Amino acid sequence: MQQVTTEYVRSLNGITQDFLCPVNANIYNIQFLKFRIRDMDSGQTLFEVERDQDEEPIENLPPEYQDEARRIKYHFGPQFFELKTVGAQLTFSVGNQPVKNFTIIERHYFRDHLLRSYEFQFPFCIPNSTNTWEHIYTIPEIDEAMRQEMINNPFQTKSDSFYFVGDQLVMHNKAEYDYSPFD
Repeated sequence: MQQVTTEYVRSLNGITQDFLCPVNANIYNIQFLKFRIRDMDSGQTLFEVERDQDEEPIENLPPEYQDEARRIKYHFGPQFFELKTVGAQLTFSVGNQPVKNFTIIERHYFRDHLLRSYEFQFPFCIPNSTNTWEHIYTIPEIDEAMRQEMINNPFQTKSDSFYFVGDQLVMHNKAEYDYSPFD
């Protein structure tokens, strides 16, 4: 497999069809423990998930379940478009190697239209540590016609999240979004 670089993922003009690295590329044993998305203005939690401490790491799952474990679906509802900024707080642990220049590049698309690309860096993680990192997302301006299309077409809005340590892609996750009204 050809090495995937930060430059390459920044140049993508659509969602990837496949994962660009295998699960075993995570040689730093980075484990996501808790994830919370909140409205920065009101503080309201929009989504929160915490990993059960007894849960097997993705690397230990049977191969046929590993790709599905790297995907998540969100249902935010149409009111999400009224928000200005959201915070995504991630609690994660690292294994017995130092993690230098941990970079997340996240690319959000509606169909094949790039809505926004975000990039965040965590300069250093001490070996065998648990870390909390909150990145702040500015919600992009989306014209009313596209917004309505996104509401009318659940899960057609997607993102790829690429996780690099230095220049090495170690993780790749995917998300799909539903902005339709709640039942």
